[in-house]
Amino acid sequence: MSPPAAPAARSHRRPRHVRPVHAVTRIVAAAALAVDAYYHAHLAPQYDGVSASISQGDLFRIEAALAALAALLVLVWRRLPADVYAWLVAAGGLALLLIYRYMDVGKLGPIPNMYEPSWYTEKWITAVAQAVAVVAMTALILARVWARARRSRTTFEDEPRVL
Repeated sequence: MSPPAAPAARSHRRPRHVRPVHAVTRIVAAAALAVDAYYHAHLAPQYDGVSASISQGDLFRIEAALAALAALLVLVWRRLPADVYAWLVAAGGLALLLIYRYMDVGKLGPIPNMYEPSWYTEKWITAVAQAVAVVAMTALILARVWARARRSRTTFEDEPRVL
C-alpha cells in the first residue's frame, strides 16, 4: 500500500479576476493624488503672503511634492509601505483641509494661520480627490492585509497535525 499523496501546493497568487480590480483601484488612487498635487502646486503662489516662519504657499508646495511622490509610488512600487504612505498623505491632507475650513486654529509655531471659512472650486476638487484617494488606498491596504491573513491561515491549516 502506497502512502497518501501530498496535497497539491496552493498558489499564493491573486485570482485572475482580482488583478484588474486592483490595477484600476491603483490608477484611480494615483489619479486622485495627482489632482491633489496639481491643485496644491497651482494654488501655492496665491498663498505665499500668508506666512509665519514658513508660508502657506510653501506648505502647499510640500503637499504637492508629497502627493506627487505618493502617486508615483502607488503606480510603480506597489508595496504596503507605499500604500500606507499614500493613504497618510491623502488622509492628512483631507483632515487639514477640513480642519482649516471649519476651525480657526490660529498660528501654530512656524505654521501660519490658514483658516479659510469658504469653499471654492479648487478646494472642492482637492477635497474630493483626497477623499477618493483615501477610499481607494483603504481598499488596497485592506485587500493586502486580508490576503496576507488568508495565506497565513491557509498555510497553517495545510500543515500536518502531530498527535
